[in-house]
Order: sequence, then structure tokens, then C-alpha cells
Amino acid sequence: MDVRDKIKQTKRVIVKIGTSSLTHENGKVNLNKMEKLARVLTDINNSGKEVILVSSGAIGAGMQRIGRNKRPEDLPLKQATAAIGQAILMQMYQKFFGEYNQVIAQILLTKDVIEDEIKKVNAKNTFETLLDLGVIPIINENDCISTTQIEGYRFGDNDTLSATVAQLVDADTLILLTDIDGLYTDNPKENSEAKLIQQVNDITPEIEALAGGAGSKLGTGGMATKILAAKIAKMWGTDTIVASGEQIEILNTILEGKEIGTWFVADEKGL
Repeated sequence: MDVRDKIKQTKRVIVKIGTSSLTHENGKVNLNKMEKLARVLTDINNSGKEVILVSSGAIGAGMQRIGRNKRPEDLPLKQATAAIGQAILMQMYQKFFGEYNQVIAQILLTKDVIEDEIKKVNAKNTFETLLDLGVIPIINENDCISTTQIEGYRFGDNDTLSATVAQLVDADTLILLTDIDGLYTDNPKENSEAKLIQQVNDITPEIEALAGGAGSKLGTGGMATKILAAKIAKMWGTDTIVASGEQIEILNTILEGKEIGTWFVADEKGL
């Protein structure tokens, strides 16, 4: 089977959308993008596929509410901003998904949930039950209590979180929506001759070296974290696609097996 044809048979898909894909350049929430995301994911769910959304944007939403235009550096303020923003984010998702009669659920995770066997089983059971009910779980890291100062609690970014969830729920496909079309041979913002790499079979040191630094001023990720996420997902048999989140409808095109973004081909499940 052609690797791009595999996507057509996807039963369980995780979509991760970054802060830069959910906000305007000024950092404020892009309501048009959120509405489209709700509509497209609901339609994918209606088609018979199981959908999980990993959504960034809590700190961005919180910044907007408290009138700040710069991501907080002070840890307590960052956690408080995330707490404010997470409530706003879910309120918005409830509104937009509700317009299409789609039930959603919020799940906030910390790394210890995955590393503790009892918590891990409980989390997996919750996911499976929600998906059986036709619910779309919306996941974020629990930034209010998850810090680098608490060893073992933090994923660090939602790319890694989404790959870990892909492993937990045995997802077929992980789609990482970002502010770039995929992995390039060089930085396309600096080199007009950079070429998009459409397929990666092996994540070699050379592939990892193509990743730049951190992402946007509002987010925590970058191409490096996406390659790491693809590496984690690959080991557990989940294909990963990195693509631009500029047009949310691209999700439909990806799931039709079209050559969009960069495809990180998974290892065979069970190997």
C-alpha cells in the first residue's frame, strides 16, 4: 500500500493545532479559525472517524483577557494566565462545536499521568469511552500545575503531548498544524530555494538538523519539537503529517490522502 493511501483508512486521528494557527498576529484569538476548526472536525467525526484535538492557545487567550501583549516570563503569572485562558478557550470551543451539535470534553494532562500505570489506564479508559460516545476530547497540558521545576510533570510542548496521546490511544494518524507548510531543506523564510520534503521514511540526524529553533513568540514549539513528536509517534506505529494550519479545510485534503505537508512514515505496529 502506498504510504499516502494509508491516510484514507485512518480510523482514529489526532489533530494538534498550535497557538500561531489559532491567533491573529497581534496575539488575539482568531474566532474565524476556531469556528472553521469546529466545523471541519465535526464533519470528520460525522464521517465515522474518531477525532481527538490537542489545542494550544490558553496562554494567548488569557493574555488577551488581562490586556497583555507579551507572553509572561514570571512562572506564577504564566500559570495564572493559562488558568484564565483555558476557561475562555473551552467556552469558545463549547460555543462553536455546539453550533454543530458536537459534544466535546476537556482533558488536561500532566506527564506523570502517562508514567504512572494506574493513572495511565484510567486516562486510556476515559479516552476510549468518550470516543465510543462520539465525543471529541480536547486536550491541553495542565499548565497551572505542570512546571519544569516539578520533575516528571511537564511535557514541555503540545507537539510532544500529542505524540504521547497518540501512543496512549493507539492513533492511526497524527496531524500537526503549524505556521509552515512542512519540513524544508532549509529555512524557507530565509532561502527562497528551499524545497518542501514531502516524505520522511527515517528520522536521521540529518533530518533532525534541518529543524530550526523555537516557534512563534506566543507558542513554545518549533520544527524541532514536531520532528521529536513524529519520532515518538513513529515508534508506536502512528503516521505524522506536519502541515500549515493557515487554511483549516486542509484537514479534509490530508485525510483524502493528497500530498500535503511532510509525511513522517510510521514503523509497523507491533514491531
